[in-house]
Amino acid sequence: MMTKILLCIRPFLTTFSQTFPAAGADPTFLKSVKPNPMKLRTEKLSHFRFYWHDIISGPNPTVVNIIQPPANNKTTPTGFGMVNMIDDPLTEKPEAGSKLLGRAQGFYGQASQGEIGLLMAMNFVFSTGKYNGSTLTVLGRNPVFHKVREMPVIGGSGLFRFARGYVQASTHTLDMKTGDAVVEYNVHVLHY
Repeated sequence: MMTKILLCIRPFLTTFSQTFPAAGADPTFLKSVKPNPMKLRTEKLSHFRFYWHDIISGPNPTVVNIIQPPANNKTTPTGFGMVNMIDDPLTEKPEAGSKLLGRAQGFYGQASQGEIGLLMAMNFVFSTGKYNGSTLTVLGRNPVFHKVREMPVIGGSGLFRFARGYVQASTHTLDMKTGDAVVEYNVHVLHY
């Protein structure tokens, strides 16, 4: 019985011994990390609220269209395929002249044929206070006409290394004529 088991697992053992270096080998691309190299403290949950200004009109737009929907896309009135690059201000209050907290930099694209559903990929780049220079990265689906949209926070940098969490976006104002929008973002993020 033991011989049969050894015969069955022998190909796996041979494969693993050829795939991985010997126990004493020291690969140059891999190094052990000390248990707590970044001196990580206790993880905490923070809540941020700010306003995202997506400005399409006027002399200083913060949105640039980089891909138009295909010309033969007349059957989908949602603009499926459109992609915009953004560098949107993040402010403390909904008014445009409110205190600037940072920028939302990235892109969004129309990823739904059935509704206005965007794929959002952006970094919140903070420029004030203790979080100056730190970022949070959001990647997710944004069905624009839903009252509240939830998207994941998938990481960050600076004081937000190893961050994870979610954002809830709700439209504060939308000008249907120009496309300009102000969106309230509530960010809930776990970080060290």
